[in-house]
Amino acid sequence: MSSEFNDLRSEILHCKICESDLPFGVRPVLQVNPEAKVLVAGQAPGRKVHESGIPFDDASGDRLRDWMGIDKSIFYDTSKIAILPMAFCYPGKGKSGDLPPRKICSDTWRDRILSHLKNIELTLVIGQYAMTYHFPEKKENLTQIVKDWEEYFPGSLPLPHPSPRNNIWLKRNSWFVNDVIPALQERVKLLVS
Repeated sequence: MSSEFNDLRSEILHCKICESDLPFGVRPVLQVNPEAKVLVAGQAPGRKVHESGIPFDDASGDRLRDWMGIDKSIFYDTSKIAILPMAFCYPGKGKSGDLPPRKICSDTWRDRILSHLKNIELTLVIGQYAMTYHFPEKKENLTQIVKDWEEYFPGSLPLPHPSPRNNIWLKRNSWFVNDVIPALQERVKLLVS
């Protein structure tokens, strides 16, 4: 890894831009390595991840790893998987779940760190906020963007958030498990083996 990359990563891990606006303080959570071939572009850490400091260290992570067909040893291998949420710190709780990721985080850091991830061959674009960033030309809702997954594949794959809160969505959209998950698992297996 270049010293420029290491300096940038260190700068992010010590970021305090939102400190006064975050109810639980700053604790940037990300996993990046220029060698990684798969990028998980999530939303923002949840409360449990904020406490552990480990990305996707929760029920959402269990489901995401299941969708990808990999275990924790591969998921947390930085040379294989990069995890770069839209915001690096837990934004706090809202009326119906966590607050949205703070936009200043992606505005400040995202393009800079992505410019170092030149080996990425698959980006998993998880949730509406990540879709808005990665697919700015798309105006459809999340379900339609995920239904059109083949437009983006094999370089990108839009996914609903793997949160247990989305169990109803998954039940209503059985095509996702039947069509998208097998393609995702095959692609991930190819890239991380």
